[in-house]
Amino acid sequence: MNLPTVKQLRYFVALESYQHFGKAAEACFVSQSAFSTAIRELESTLEVQLVDRTNKNVTVTHSGRQIAAEARRCLRDIEGLVELARSNQQPLTGELHIGVIPTIAPFLLPCIMPQLRREFPQLKLFLTEDITQRIYQKLMDGELDLIMLALPYALRNVESQTLFKDHFYLACRSDSQLVNPKKYALDALQPESILLLEDGHCLRDHTLSACQLSTNVDKISRFSASSVLTLAQMVDADLGISYLPAMVKHSSLLTGTAVKLWPTHENSFRQIGLAWRRGSARAKEFAQLGTSIQTAWHSARVSENKS
Repeated sequence: MNLPTVKQLRYFVALESYQHFGKAAEACFVSQSAFSTAIRELESTLEVQLVDRTNKNVTVTHSGRQIAAEARRCLRDIEGLVELARSNQQPLTGELHIGVIPTIAPFLLPCIMPQLRREFPQLKLFLTEDITQRIYQKLMDGELDLIMLALPYALRNVESQTLFKDHFYLACRSDSQLVNPKKYALDALQPESILLLEDGHCLRDHTLSACQLSTNVDKISRFSASSVLTLAQMVDADLGISYLPAMVKHSSLLTGTAVKLWPTHENSFRQIGLAWRRGSARAKEFAQLGTSIQTAWHSARVSENKS
C-alpha cells in the first residue's frame, strides 16, 4: 500500500491554512511547481480530490478538510517521536524553534541571549516573532517547539512555566497636560485619553485587566497603535497616556523621547512564561531552559541597577 510522505502532509496542511498555492509554497520554502506536484501526488496516493482549483481561488474540499485535520495529528505524532529521540541526547543541544510575541521579543531577547549562548553553546535557536494566537497555532501544528508569551492567556493542551512578573508603568510625557503622574487618578482622566495597542495584541487585554480599565472604557481612545514603538511615539506627542510593561523601561524604546514611566499599583502586572505541547518528551528540557531565562533576566536587571 502506498503511503503519503511527511513532506506531502506538511505541504497540504500549509495549503489548507493559506488557501493559496503561492503563499503555501513560499511558507514551505519550495517552488510553486514542486509544491503543486506534491499535492497532486498526495491526491493520487489517497485517491481523493483534496482541493478544487480555479484560476483565482483554491477551495479545500470537505474530504480535504477532514484529511488536513488528521494530517496535523499525524505530524504532531511524528514530532513527538523526534522529541522522544532527542530527549535521550544531551539536553538543550541542536535546533530549537521558539515563537515569541512582539511585546516581549525586542525587550527580553537582547538581555538573555548572550548568557544563553554561553550556557548552551551547541543550542541553535530559531526565533519566530508573531502575535500569541498565531505562535500558539504553530506550536500545536508542530512548527514550533516552544513559545514565549504573556500570561494569563487561554491555551489548550499545553503545559506552561511562569518566568517572572512584568509590572505595568504609567507612561506619559514629562510635561504632559493630560495627567499629573504624581497625583494620578483614573477617574480624573479625560475621556479617550488612554492609548492602547490594537485588538489582536494580548498586551491590550492584559493592560485592560491589570490596570482596571475594563470598567472605564470611556477613558480609552478610539485610536490604537499597531506596535509598542508606535504607542510610545503617540504618548511622546502627548496624544494620550498609556501603560507600558517594566521590560520597556530597560530598553532603548524611549531613548530620544520625553516619555517618563511612573509606578502603578503593585497588582498591575502581566506574567512572562513559556508553553509547550502537553506530554512533550522534552518537558524537563524546556523547564531547564526556563530556569536559565529567569537567571539571565535577573542578572541583567542586577547589572543595570549597579551601573
